Amino acid sequence: MPTNTYELMRQAILARQPVVCRYKNQVREVCPHVLGTTGKREKVLAWQFAGGTNTRGGLPPGGEWRCMFVDEITLASIRPGEWHTGRDHRWDQTCVEKVDVDAMKLP
Repeated sequence: MPTNTYELMRQAILARQPVVCRYKNQVREVCPHVLGTTGKREKVLAWQFAGGTNTRGGLPPGGEWRCMFVDEITLASIRPGEWHTGRDHRWDQTCVEKVDVDAMKLP
């Protein structure tokens, strides 16, 4: 059964709404794009457009793709705002093996 955070990310993808959450000790603002599992773990590919990062040099202007384990995301909530996306993720993404929902394949 999917976790509450997984369901929240799914809802955000379907509604194309941003999410604010905490991941790896950083508050991040993301737009989830691909959701599913890799092995037995829930994963999400999201475009991070604001917030903190553990990457040296910080978040690049405009943002960047993040592959996140859903069970490591805390304090997640959908917030109003503009949907953000980065370079097209239609390349063979390797973050999520078994895709449940993909924002770019929705009507």
